[in-house]
Formats: sequence, C-alpha cells, structure tokens
Amino acid sequence: MTHPPTSSPPAPDAHPHRWRMLVLLALAELLGMALWFSASAVSPRLQALWGLSESQSGWLTGAVQLGFVAGTAAAALLNLADLVPNRAYFAVSALLAAGANAALVAADGYGPALALRFATGVFLAGVYPPAMKMVATWFRSARGLAIGTVVGALTVGKATPYLLRAFPQLGWQQVVLAASAGAVVAAILVGLAYREGPYPFARRPFAWGLIGEVARNRPARLAIAGYLGHMWELYAAWTFVSVFFADYFARHGVAEAGAEARAGVVGFAMIAAGGIGSVLAGRWADRLGRARITIGAMWISGACALVMGWMLRAPAWLAVLVALVWGASVVADSAQFSAIVTEVAPEHAVGTALTLQTALGFLLTSFSIAAVPHLRHAGGWPLAFGLLAVGPALGIAAMRRLEASRRRSSL
Repeated sequence: MTHPPTSSPPAPDAHPHRWRMLVLLALAELLGMALWFSASAVSPRLQALWGLSESQSGWLTGAVQLGFVAGTAAAALLNLADLVPNRAYFAVSALLAAGANAALVAADGYGPALALRFATGVFLAGVYPPAMKMVATWFRSARGLAIGTVVGALTVGKATPYLLRAFPQLGWQQVVLAASAGAVVAAILVGLAYREGPYPFARRPFAWGLIGEVARNRPARLAIAGYLGHMWELYAAWTFVSVFFADYFARHGVAEAGAEARAGVVGFAMIAAGGIGSVLAGRWADRLGRARITIGAMWISGACALVMGWMLRAPAWLAVLVALVWGASVVADSAQFSAIVTEVAPEHAVGTALTLQTALGFLLTSFSIAAVPHLRHAGGWPLAFGLLAVGPALGIAAMRRLEASRRRSSL
C-alpha cells in the first residue's frame, strides 16, 4: 500500500464489509481488554484473602503493565506484527491471555498471582497493538474514526470488571472467569470472522534493523513522542481518580464504605467516558486533521489535570464534571497517535512501529504511576495531578513540530 500525499485526501472508503469488520474488531477489543483490570477490580477481596498490603495489591495492576511492556518489546524486536498473520496473532494471544487470567482462581498466594498477572500482560500485547493495524487495513479516509472506535471499545472493556463487581452475587472468581470468557469469545470472533481489508500493509522478511528504521524516521519519532506525553498522563489518571474521590467523599462526611462505593462508580464513569471521547475525536480527526485533534485533546486533559487536584472542596457535581471531561479527553487522542503512525511510518514496518510506540508508552506509565503517591504525600493532590500535565505539554510541542514538518513536505 502506498500512502497518499498529505496535500490530497484519500478516496472515500467504499468496501461494503468495512463497517462489519469495524464492529467485529471493536467488540473483540472490548471483550479481550476486560482482562486488564480483572484482578484490580477484585483486589479488596484478594487483599483480605491473602493478607496483602496496599502496595502489593497495587502490583496486581502494575504486573500487567510490565508484562505488556515486555510483550510489546519482544514483539517489536522480533517483528511479530509484521511477520505473523494478524488473525492468528490476535486469536492465539487472546486465548493465552484468557488462560493466564483464568488460572488466577487457582493461585494459592500472592507470588503465583503476580506471575499470572505478568503473563496476562505479555499475551495482551498480541491483542491491543495488532488491532490498530487490522482496522487500518479496512479504512483510509475514515481511519481516525475507525481506530477511535476500537480504542473507545477497549477503553470501556477495561472498565467492565468494575461494573461486574457491582453485582454482589458474583464472587471474585466469577468476575475473573467472566473476563476470561469474554477474551475467549474475542479470539473466536477474530479467528473465524476477521478478514484482511483492501488496504493491506506490505510485508518483508524478518530484519533486526526494523526498529532502527522506525527510529530514524523523523515523523514517526515525533508521533511516538506525542504519544509518550499522552501516556505519561493517561494511566496515572485512570489509576488514581477513584482514590481521589474516595478522599473527596470521606472529607464530605460519607462513611468509608459509602465513599469507596461512590468513588468506584465515578472511576468507572470517568474511564468509560473515554469511549465516547475516542469515537468523537476520531470523527473530527478525519475532517480537521489528526495532529490538530491530538493537540486539542491534550490541551483539555492537561487543563483538567491541573484543576482536578483542587476539587476536594468543590461541590460534588463540579468535581464529577471535571472528572468526566478529563476522562473523555485524556484518551481521546490515543487512537489518533496510532493512526498517525500508520500513515508516517515505513509501510513495511507499520506493525513494528505501532508495537514499539505502545511498548515505550506503557513503560513510561510505570514511572508516572509510581510518582503520584509520593507527590500526593509531599504536596497533596494539586501537586500529584499537576505533575501529569507535564506530559500533555511536551506532547503538544511534539505534535506541533510534526504538523509543521508535514506542511513543509507537502509544499
């Protein structure tokens, strides 16, 4: 496939099966990515069962992050996304991730559980990045909307274990197994029904230098830099917004159990709002330009990060409103960074470029997630959340440079 010049838009997508494939991939991502927070959603029960500290409980999520980094790094090094057929890569990865997650119910302690969460993250590296490439083979003129829809679906999928936990009749084992069952369904859907689209990316034999080729491509470097700024903020915001609201409701006189329950609901709503933001941003990006939308989204999310920490004394409606706007904007640009990479990276290395981008981004999240509790202790929520705004600021600078570079190249 050759990418059209930036000065002339691509012809409208016309394949009659494109929307069917978009729905299939969005559903598969929603079901598959529910594995991410499956243990985190039931961590209070695991904490009581195994006598875990708060730090150990937090590592049930941190292990998935690190496993995902390891999986994406290995996939990028081995060029898996550009060598293995997408359908098989996704389906096998989803089945392995489902198995690792389901094995958690048989774990007899913290150590085995941590290893299984790490393995789940490793296998999810074959579920998330390949889907970005798969949907891009079906869409060119509406690629922003398509990838935005997939990212919106997986965002809601990551929040679904918290929704399952809201049903008191479900034990923690049922929540975990339900997430694994969803991933199995995702593997079956893609394995049986997915087909490559009319805009396939070129393939070539394995090459150790493929990562270096991506790194030497300036537009790809700038797109990845923008993504890193976005990721510095994203997962830390998702991780700590419910902790913030637990503090908020406790300060406003709500009993501990009620504060935790309300904080969980707000946390779910904040993350799920990103699904709407991703779809809308994708639609606007196809009309207004992807770089412009990423810049706008980072302006909004960065402003919310600066304001959110000061909301402890605000009325509940205002604090929740800021959280929902933050949730909608903080992930809205994620799909557009992936879409930009599919357009500017060497076409035979698109899968490796997407995987490299994702590996670096998720590695960075571990630093911001680790920093927030320390900053909260040192200066409170304004300092802790304010630090997250540094990422969008740097991301905006990178995307402005990319936008200027692409304008010059089109002259």
